Amino acid sequence: MNTFIVVSLSGIAGIVVGVLIMYGYSRAGLNKNQQKAEQILKEAEIEADAKIKQAVLDGKTQAHELRVEAEKEIKERKQESMQYENKLLRREDNLNFRDEALSQKERQVSDKLQKVTDKLSFLDEKEKKLQEQIDQQIVVLEGVAKMSSQDAQKELFAKVEKKMEHETVAYIKDKEEEAKATATEKAQNIIALAIERMAQQETQERTVSVVAIPGEEMKGRIIGREGRNIRCFEQATGVELNIDDTPDLITITCFNPIRREVARLALEHLIRDGRIQPGRIEEVVKKYQTEIDQEIMKAGEEAVFKLGIGRIDREIIRLIGTLKYRYSYGQNALQHSMEVAYLAGAMAVELGLNQQIAKRAGLLHDIGKALNIEQQEGSHVELGYKFCKKHGEKDIVLNAIQSHHYDVEPKYLTSHLVIAADTISAARPGARKESAQAYINRLENLEKIATSFEGVSQAYAIQAGREIRILVNPERVDDVTCVKIAREIREKIESELTYPGQIKVNVIREVRAQELAK
Repeated sequence: MNTFIVVSLSGIAGIVVGVLIMYGYSRAGLNKNQQKAEQILKEAEIEADAKIKQAVLDGKTQAHELRVEAEKEIKERKQESMQYENKLLRREDNLNFRDEALSQKERQVSDKLQKVTDKLSFLDEKEKKLQEQIDQQIVVLEGVAKMSSQDAQKELFAKVEKKMEHETVAYIKDKEEEAKATATEKAQNIIALAIERMAQQETQERTVSVVAIPGEEMKGRIIGREGRNIRCFEQATGVELNIDDTPDLITITCFNPIRREVARLALEHLIRDGRIQPGRIEEVVKKYQTEIDQEIMKAGEEAVFKLGIGRIDREIIRLIGTLKYRYSYGQNALQHSMEVAYLAGAMAVELGLNQQIAKRAGLLHDIGKALNIEQQEGSHVELGYKFCKKHGEKDIVLNAIQSHHYDVEPKYLTSHLVIAADTISAARPGARKESAQAYINRLENLEKIATSFEGVSQAYAIQAGREIRILVNPERVDDVTCVKIAREIREKIESELTYPGQIKVNVIREVRAQELAK
């Protein structure tokens, strides 16, 4: 029992002692941690104070730098302001000086204006007095001459007008002769040289093509059963076949020369082949249409190559080749265009102009005629101008196209060369043909114009209408008036007639003196 109590007390005492020991250790550790924490706080405070001091120092440094920079900027702006102020002061001084100068000039102008006004007043007064004296003298002269001032003025003007008319015509005649002395020879040499370099064969216009056949039975085969072959052929080619009683011949008619040529080649091929039926007809026509298109391009390319005019648009080349099948008054359009190109180029060389541009303009001047074949509306001049402008031709070429029939005024010397070359090519003997009635009418109109002038007794159109000789009454027309009549007839012919080439106007005044010796 006592042992148990002793043991119990011993255990309790041990527990109490252990608790106390643990409490002591805990107190010792807590004090240690507290001391460490205090140490950390002190270090933190020290570091914070150091950072605050550093921050304050940095702030003061930056503030000082900003202050220095601001002072520098203020100083620069003050300097700029001073410079602007000085400039404004100088300008103000200049303006004041100019203002003073203008004021002085104004005063001078006012003084001069006043003097002019005074002089004008004085002159008006003098003029008034002079007019009064003139009126008095006119009254005296009218009384002496028994003629009013209006009648005297009219008579004087009539005499002066008549005298000046003769002097003017004589002056014009002298100047024309002087100009002709130097210009005619040069122009003739240039044109003659150009013509010598180019000679073309005559051509004839055709609107029909004739195909020979081996026998009359071939006509029946071409017509076909119930006319199906001929209808198919005409529909495929766009031409008309005339099969009549003419032996061994078939006539192809069409205003489109390209279609007519395709039809001729296709019909000749079908006759040789012997197989004439709708399917074969369409095949052959298509084949020759392709061949003609290739021939057109080839002809255009050859023309461009022969002339040496450089690069040109493919569409323009196609139209140039199309001119091979176009005729005007019996003259082949492609040959005519090439002839104009050669002539214009030859004249351009003589005058020191660009030969290539002149040839290009000459070749393209009638390009619109190829568009007429395609049945486009408008004149060949208008169509050619629009087409070439669309494909980027130069203004000098476009003006040559527009002006070669004087639809517009020629702006370049090259345009005048194209006009001259076109006239030479169209007007040379054998180049073109016209009907007999049109020829007769042109000669009659030419003589009618000449005889419509006062003083003309007779007029004769000679050399196929390229010259008109006019005989005047020598008693009514003097030598000076002959020049005036020739010029007026020329102007009237140019305004009223259409003719190829040029017409020479000769006015002849002949005086004969006759006496009989007895």
